[in-house]
This record gives sequence, structure tokens and C-alpha cells, in this order.
Amino acid sequence: EVQLVESGGGLAQPGGSLRLSCAASGFTFSSAFMSWVRQAPGKGLEWVSRISNGGGSTWYADSVKGRFTISRDNAKNTLYLQMNNLKPEDTAVYYCRYFEYRGQGTQVTVSS
Repeated sequence: EVQLVESGGGLAQPGGSLRLSCAASGFTFSSAFMSWVRQAPGKGLEWVSRISNGGGSTWYADSVKGRFTISRDNAKNTLYLQMNNLKPEDTAVYYCRYFEYRGQGTQVTVSS
């Protein structure tokens, strides 16, 4: 059974940083391309970033490029999202995604 458990969200001030984690199980993590997506209040799901199975290739939405960094530790079956220079518009529930699977999400709120 595929399980994805996100953590690391919270309240941050504009310009601040947070690091999200996603613990994965139930599939061969080291073979999987993984993504982060988010859903802001009252809005649809937005793709944020993607990483190849080995971590050598990454892709970002224009809205987060230069501020967010996706990474992974295949030995720990864990996906990360380092978020710097946070903006109020980054406020959302963040999910890691593997095909159609998502975890329960972690809330990120950016506010002064």
C-alpha cells in the first residue's frame, strides 16, 4: 500500500523559510519520480516541483523558481522541499505526490 506522510509545515513570516518532508513507503521510492503540489484556500491543485528518481533532474513552477528547492534521500525514502523567501501567496496545503497518490498534506501559512 502506497503511503505518503508530509510534515514540516507551520507558520512563517514573509521572507522566512520552512523545510517540508515526505516519508514514502509501499513502493520502490528510488525508482519513482516525485512531485510536490499545493492547494491554496479556495483554489485548485497547483503543481510546484518535480524531481527525477535519482535526484539529478528537477523542475519548478515559475512561481517558486529560485526560492524553493526539491531534493530526496533515497536511502531514507524521503522527499524534501526547502522553501526560502516565503511569500503570503505560498500559503497552502502542501502534498507530495506519486502518480495519483497524495498524503494528508501539511499546512503552510505565511503571514506577518
